[in-house]
Amino acid sequence: MNNKQVLGALAMDLKRVAVGLHRGSITMASRFTEEAYKRINEVDNNQLLPYMKKVLENIRLTLSILDKDKKAEDSLMYSTIVQNYVLYK
Repeated sequence: MNNKQVLGALAMDLKRVAVGLHRGSITMASRFTEEAYKRINEVDNNQLLPYMKKVLENIRLTLSILDKDKKAEDSLMYSTIVQNYVLYK
């Protein structure tokens, strides 16, 4: 898969994490958190702009947050940032 596809999938995984946490579906959120980690590892960092490398680092930190509300809010924000990167880069 190329970076656009991987980052698009990451954006969707992050959105699903946010929705799962918001609905109280911890199992769903955990599953898509695992998927998001996989997607981050699939990204070719050499092809990314510098700010997106920093965003991916921040996403890793966000996915490890224990505060569910903060994790949901940040996941949704990063989902939008990654989605915009894919659409407009």
